[in-house]
Amino acid sequence: MSTGLYDYKVRDAEGRFKEGRVKADTQSAVAEKLLAMGYIPLEVKEAGTGLQRELSFGRKRVKMKDLAVFARQLATMIDAGLTLLRALSILADQLENPSLREVLHKVKADVENGHSLSSAFANDEHHTFPPFMISMTKAGEAGGFLDVAMRELADAFEAEVKLRSKIKAAMTYPVVVFVMAILMCIGMLLFIVPIFEDMFKSLGGELPLPTRILVQLSALLKLVAPVLVIAFIVFILWWRKNSQSPKVRNVIDPLKLKLPVFGPLFQKIALTRFSRNLSTLLASGVPILGALDIVGETTGSVVIQRSLEDVRASVASGQSIAGPLAKHDVFPTMVVQMIASGEEAGAVDSMLAKIAQFYEEEVESTTEALTSLIEPLMIAGLGTVVGGMIIALYMPIFKVFDLIQ
Repeated sequence: MSTGLYDYKVRDAEGRFKEGRVKADTQSAVAEKLLAMGYIPLEVKEAGTGLQRELSFGRKRVKMKDLAVFARQLATMIDAGLTLLRALSILADQLENPSLREVLHKVKADVENGHSLSSAFANDEHHTFPPFMISMTKAGEAGGFLDVAMRELADAFEAEVKLRSKIKAAMTYPVVVFVMAILMCIGMLLFIVPIFEDMFKSLGGELPLPTRILVQLSALLKLVAPVLVIAFIVFILWWRKNSQSPKVRNVIDPLKLKLPVFGPLFQKIALTRFSRNLSTLLASGVPILGALDIVGETTGSVVIQRSLEDVRASVASGQSIAGPLAKHDVFPTMVVQMIASGEEAGAVDSMLAKIAQFYEEEVESTTEALTSLIEPLMIAGLGTVVGGMIIALYMPIFKVFDLIQ
């Protein structure tokens, strides 16, 4: 079945080679369209389907760590005097991630055909390069400091990778212990409790209340277990597809900030990303309005993204950045006052960098405190649940001699 998408290769009026993808009814319609645009068609073929599409699902994801390595190596090569094409050619062959190597070959081809590096990044059909990186690259090209922009990008990406590792360190232990507790309880209810239940029936007599509750839970779980498994799988699939949709994030992101223990941590993480990324963009020469548009997407919080829309409107009308921030509770007074001081001194980027450094240290200390606090609480909780189930199972055995008599 035709997808209506066709890949083409052409040469323009100046003899430069170009390729791309277009939607049309037939190959001849594509050729006519290309001729009308002043191109000389070299090849037109239907976009890959079937097995090719299945293989694309197995494509290795390009992580932020890979982008950080690429940006730093590109900055080093440009600083050493290599041409951009030469640097891209080397990196397209030597980087570890095969997906990134494949993308860089296409980027190199675009640059050879006269495109700028930032436009080549933007043209990538896999959206490998985030808007933050594209804007930084464009600013570096316009200002003639592409190597500096790449180095700042690498610093920003490495800081983000470090931040994510701290989040994982804080979340991994409680999640693993919680999952283990759930699995142990399910295992006992499905496999251990029925054995004891048969033994209790053979002995006769009335079971203690905790044991009766445990037996009823076991019987109920046997009935609903298949439904729960199916519902869990459906939820995981749904979550993977919709977790980043606006409707879901509009509900989840505000709730995350209101959580009793992890809420302040999520707020500090979002503020770290906001201040660091906005500082990096402004320091690289990205216009303030464009920087505010980009930063809202990088914070990972819809709450901050909405507040930055007010900031953008304020800046567009010639007013300050700090004024609208004071209206939103997600921004502490300290942040608002420091940004206001930076505006007065004409050094917003450096003040934002100080805010980012402060909150990075706060995130680190908070994650360490949470880990040390959660560890004994989770152990105590797990011991209480499992221990309570074991006691409930063995309570009838304490009366076993009375039942035998």
